[in-house]
Amino acid sequence: MTEHTKTDGLPEVEPIPQVLEKARPRNERMAADKIECNACPVLCQIGEGRVGACDRYANSGGTLVRVDPVVMLRRTVEDAGAKLVRFAGRPALPAGLAEAAGADGDASGLDPAGAEAGVADWDGDLLRANEVFVTGIGSSTTYPDYKPAPFIVASQADGVDMVTVVTEGIFSYCSLKVKIDTDRYLGPEQANVRCRGEVVGHVTTAEYGSQMLSLGGVHHLTGGSKKEGRVTVEMMQALGNRQPVELTIDGGAQLLVQAGRPPVVNGVEEQRMRVGCGSATIGIFAKQFYGRVDEVVVVDDHITGVLTEHQAGRCLDMRPSGLRIRGRKSTPGRYFQVANPGTGWGGTDIADPLSIVEGWDPKLAWPGQRVLMVSTTGEHAAWYELDEALAPREAEMPEAVRRIVERIGENCEPSLTSVLFLGGAGGSLRAGVTENPVLLTRSIKQSLVNVTCGGAPAYVWPGGGITVMVDVMRMPENAFGTVPTPAIVAPIEFTMRADDFAALGGHVEEVRTLGQALRSGAWHDEGAPVARRWLAADPANPWPIGHAPMLG
Repeated sequence: MTEHTKTDGLPEVEPIPQVLEKARPRNERMAADKIECNACPVLCQIGEGRVGACDRYANSGGTLVRVDPVVMLRRTVEDAGAKLVRFAGRPALPAGLAEAAGADGDASGLDPAGAEAGVADWDGDLLRANEVFVTGIGSSTTYPDYKPAPFIVASQADGVDMVTVVTEGIFSYCSLKVKIDTDRYLGPEQANVRCRGEVVGHVTTAEYGSQMLSLGGVHHLTGGSKKEGRVTVEMMQALGNRQPVELTIDGGAQLLVQAGRPPVVNGVEEQRMRVGCGSATIGIFAKQFYGRVDEVVVVDDHITGVLTEHQAGRCLDMRPSGLRIRGRKSTPGRYFQVANPGTGWGGTDIADPLSIVEGWDPKLAWPGQRVLMVSTTGEHAAWYELDEALAPREAEMPEAVRRIVERIGENCEPSLTSVLFLGGAGGSLRAGVTENPVLLTRSIKQSLVNVTCGGAPAYVWPGGGITVMVDVMRMPENAFGTVPTPAIVAPIEFTMRADDFAALGGHVEEVRTLGQALRSGAWHDEGAPVARRWLAADPANPWPIGHAPMLG
């Protein structure tokens, strides 16, 4: 006899997974007053009133909370306005917890009126909503990557419905590209760069007037010893947060670098980025030298220029001086390898400029010839006149020539250290946006989705995945954190039209209005931030909403 059931003839029902916001603890013997943080793979067990190993999450009354406030940008922030407001319905941090965590927030600074009203400093005006942007800084994360991003915020830009997906990314595949404006010799290409004795990167190619370093990266974060990984991630966090870091280069210089500050090379703060190589300097100032000097040598580690041989001098029909320079002649008036790299004249190792002079051709030179030797920054300069034996004698530099030397210095850019964060966001981060992650990648490459980091414009590299690069000076301060795996935590936001968000399979069920996000924060409770902080948007940055990405 055949047994019949109630589902006969009906399609098979697919099982619906039970989606837990928080996994069951790994250890059933965990103390009752502890909770397990599952915001990253470390899974810290955190006691009441204490923070986890990353200092980002804490146990507040048995609830896991993100201790830093989520940072929101506004185009204008009134000085008298509340800058830190607790979300409605969120637990207050116990006294001292924020300080213990080293968080960029002060629990005592919470605005109680704002906490009760929720959006007391924003009245829901859609016109003003065009001025508000939720960043990933302090937003919390999506680990273990099957959850929607903590903030998926609906807003408007010029009357168009927009959605911004906001999260804190955990980046193992990431590095810093550091540009150091200097002529000084920092070290050979591929040389190791060390921090506190650990190798944390290497010297890469020099650029025009700058030395480049590549720091961090997955090889140093996870491919070496535990200490190497720990030092590397701490170095990256400090540089990303605009703090100074001491570095040494094998076979090279000692450095003190800080984003937005002049580099300090071997204890000396750099002042000027060279105006150009020796050849360029000759060309730029040739007409100004004409008639005031018979020969000019611009000493440079890259290309040392000689005016009367150079095409610029020939165009001015200058008389050949007969000066012979050491080094390898590249083209007329342009010499390579006149000296070794160093911290002396023009990025060479010389202190006496005459050491690169072989002599003067007696058939061409003449007594009384006036010769200027100068570096590419104008920081070094000397004036010579040939005696009867055609030997150079140093003399006082004429005032007219000195003014040209000063103009060389005036045209040099100030030396700076620039730090760019480079991270690969092509993996699990995308699951916080859509159930079909490749559609997010394709939408970015089709210029439908803008990518920002803390509201700062991010350059998206060509090729596969979502590899972004951003100048840390355009991000809010203290935008970077760490987890002990080790990896860097960085904010990232994806902004697009609401219909494009739906088309790429976005988590539309988790979209909240800007008013809701301002009132109560993230959509989830476990590990959510308890407060928001207002910051003024950097006026140098384009407003993140309503822009296409910067694609490579």
